Amino acid sequence: MKKLLFAAVIGFALLIFTACSANTENGNEGTAQQEAGGETATLPSPPILKGPNITLVAKKGAQKLKNGVTVPVWTFNGTAPGPEIRVKKGQKVRVTLKNELPSPVSIHWHGYPVPNKMDGVPGVTQDAVAPGKSFTYSFVADRAGTYWYHSHQDSVNQVDRGLYGAFIVEDPEEKYDREYTLMLDEWVTDKSQIDRQIKSMTQGSGQKGSNDSGGMNHMPGMNMGDNGDMDMGDMDMGNMGMSGNMMKDNMSMYDLYTINGRSGNSVKPLDVKKGDHVRLRFINAGYLPHSIHIHGHRIRVIATDGQPINKPQTVKDQVIPIAPGERYDVSFIADNPGKWYIEDHGTAKGTDGMKAVIDYEGSKTTTDRSDADLSLPAISLDQYGASAKPTFTLNQKYDVNYTMDLNAGMDNNGMIYTINGKTFPNFDPIKVKKGDRVKVKLVNHDHMNNHPMHLHGHSFQILSKNGKPITGSPVYKDTLNMKPGETYEVAFLANNPGNWLFHCHDLHHAATGMITEVNYTDDSK
Repeated sequence: MKKLLFAAVIGFALLIFTACSANTENGNEGTAQQEAGGETATLPSPPILKGPNITLVAKKGAQKLKNGVTVPVWTFNGTAPGPEIRVKKGQKVRVTLKNELPSPVSIHWHGYPVPNKMDGVPGVTQDAVAPGKSFTYSFVADRAGTYWYHSHQDSVNQVDRGLYGAFIVEDPEEKYDREYTLMLDEWVTDKSQIDRQIKSMTQGSGQKGSNDSGGMNHMPGMNMGDNGDMDMGDMDMGNMGMSGNMMKDNMSMYDLYTINGRSGNSVKPLDVKKGDHVRLRFINAGYLPHSIHIHGHRIRVIATDGQPINKPQTVKDQVIPIAPGERYDVSFIADNPGKWYIEDHGTAKGTDGMKAVIDYEGSKTTTDRSDADLSLPAISLDQYGASAKPTFTLNQKYDVNYTMDLNAGMDNNGMIYTINGKTFPNFDPIKVKKGDRVKVKLVNHDHMNNHPMHLHGHSFQILSKNGKPITGSPVYKDTLNMKPGETYEVAFLANNPGNWLFHCHDLHHAATGMITEVNYTDDSK
């Protein structure tokens, strides 16, 4: 049974790297449409759906990212991102996914500790939802905060193409005059990348029904033997949206950056009045880190990955580093009338599109300028906020201790990304029992790449960074960006039985090996 499960999960792992771009519809529609010129008009943001009962329809659509660039996308309810789902803390949530796409899909509730069978990972927690079928996700929203949802089937393609949205659990005790959600993403506009992606996404899809366990047979040229072994000898790498070595990282192909699926002047302004208490919820749905600068205001980082920061101090002209999968909540008082930028602080092609405007009522012109000084410091959570009694400490006794060495290398097919020298599915799981206190030491030996490590089903506390204890607020996260050479120690309580992925959320890295699991070994699962 375990071998069959591993085989199914390989389907997930291999499917998520079948391409690295996301812009087009199908087959002969695989090009970004370049429209006529003219001034860029502001485009609407994704709609907000109030829970607790929601229906999401996965279907084809077309998205204008900015004036001159309209791309076919895969959507939830016709938009990319999909609708922002808002529910009240304590509500019983029911989200019905109806699949009108030609390929199976699923929904993973990123960062939210749902029951294991609701986690949306084909081959591990559920079967993918086949074309023409539906599935209802049901759980109690007992933890407030900023989360998001996305397909976990063929993830690089389907998330890249727009199958994601914000999931907000509202705390009735938190009151703000204005509140905005900003989902960050990157897009590819190169026609050759688009064509390869569409071919890889649609070949053989939708043929197996809802029991496909992760789309194992959707991978071109991949065959499973009678003993569950995989034969990759006939795999056509040209159909995977890659060139050269397998999974050669070429993130420069992402050449258009967006906020809420819009770029540059087409991003909807953030309207405020002087004196407003404003909350911003940032969600990085892409595969690149972004350093966000909020101009003209003193800000507080009030939460990360949905978990509050204790007594956050006010800072100004410091950037907020947001890695793939991470979320940051920021508050400020609107006390500086005018028009002020919120923007990605960088120089990469496409960066200038990741920009929104704080627009005060009555302001006529924008006097603010984009960042010229790239030396602004970054907020560091290991020294931010005020200390408080933590859930865990460095020196307490733990039931499980695990070291996770992250690295990169080469094999006969090209680049691989490893945990403890192994690639999925030949991993050593973190074996736990319900109630165990677990400490994990993560070390990034890869001197070239960040690895934003995401744990499903749990939040962990950061204990130390590079050997030094956290001195600010206790920090609880589900996604932690590991920069080259960094070492972190984290701890979590094994309180959500099942089998859970622990993987890099640069899905290109997960696809070539950087996945392990937390496995509950007792009867509680």
